[in-house]
Amino acid sequence: MKIGAFKLLDRSSLGLSVMNLYIITELILPFLFGMGIFTSLGLSIGAVFELIRKVTDSGLFWGVAVKVLILKMPEFIVLAFPMSILLATLMAYSRLSSDSELIALRSIGVNIYRLILPAIAFSLCIVTITFLFNNFVAPAASYRASVTLKQALGKTRPDFQTENILFDEYAEIQTADGDTKEVLTRLFYAEEFDGEQMKNLTVLDRSRGSISQIVIARSAKWNVLENIWDFYDGTIYLVGMDGGYNNVVRFQHQQLALPQTALEITKKSKRITEMNIFEAWEYLKVVKHDSDEHRIRKWQVRVQAKIALPFVCLVFALIGASLGIKPQNSGKATSFGICIGLIFSYHLLSFICESLGISGVVPPWLAAWLPNFLGLGAAGGLLAKATD
Repeated sequence: MKIGAFKLLDRSSLGLSVMNLYIITELILPFLFGMGIFTSLGLSIGAVFELIRKVTDSGLFWGVAVKVLILKMPEFIVLAFPMSILLATLMAYSRLSSDSELIALRSIGVNIYRLILPAIAFSLCIVTITFLFNNFVAPAASYRASVTLKQALGKTRPDFQTENILFDEYAEIQTADGDTKEVLTRLFYAEEFDGEQMKNLTVLDRSRGSISQIVIARSAKWNVLENIWDFYDGTIYLVGMDGGYNNVVRFQHQQLALPQTALEITKKSKRITEMNIFEAWEYLKVVKHDSDEHRIRKWQVRVQAKIALPFVCLVFALIGASLGIKPQNSGKATSFGICIGLIFSYHLLSFICESLGISGVVPPWLAAWLPNFLGLGAAGGLLAKATD
């Protein structure tokens, strides 16, 4: 019976660190192999062909194309981490199982849960690295790649919304019977925006309760020094509860204490892959002022997904170890095939859950985390079956 590196170890010499180190060593090589092949495949499908097309059709310089390719690499490395940990655990534990090393270990009292601890520890390290890459390294690199490509192709467009700026604000009030309800307190609309000044504005302000005011102005801009809005050439209508005008004030210049949110929503957001976790949270706060519930849920799902994605590494490590630990004679080709099938199934499940979250069928946080929960459940079932 072949027991590899353990043939000189008896029960007394089988230390915790020795076995951990051996199994982790077995995981490293297939993990690096997976990182190389999955990153290369991702770049080829998602970036290389498109860049070659831009070089031939749009005259993009090869030097710029190579720079953009390098900057896009972290985005695909993030996706390669969970796939590689799945391949590594499948290949490593299948190899240990086919060589009867796992049988030897179990014969001296090492249970299955103890055998997969090294895979869990290794995957948690990869979870940390994936989180850092996914939320800090990859977003910055992807944004730089996008800017570099646009500049090289001469596509310089405003990074802000230029027309039909609409912002509505709501607040909860208490009704006569003691219940609370949400009502519109402020509606802000500007027809045009040039990056500094808004034009042709209409503001409905109901935040004062008994008196509403309607502000119509030719232009307005945000006063950075005084943290207030400067309105120019307009009229303020004060409307009472009876619907009549209590007062009409015409002005050439008037300062109004309105929120800066109306300015924030003009900023065209980066793509979610170009935002770090803090930028995504801040943008979500802005989006929440939008009346488009579909858009709000979409961003809530995406923000949660940025947190949930790294933990796929742990899920895949458990699934891969659970499958590989079963007595079998599977080679590298079989492990790779199983890996591709599981990855496809997981991404299909993620797409379905994301769609359910965006449509409002399930809460956004659950839509992002449900594939992980289901994966953990599947891994638990496989482990329980392997212990029988």
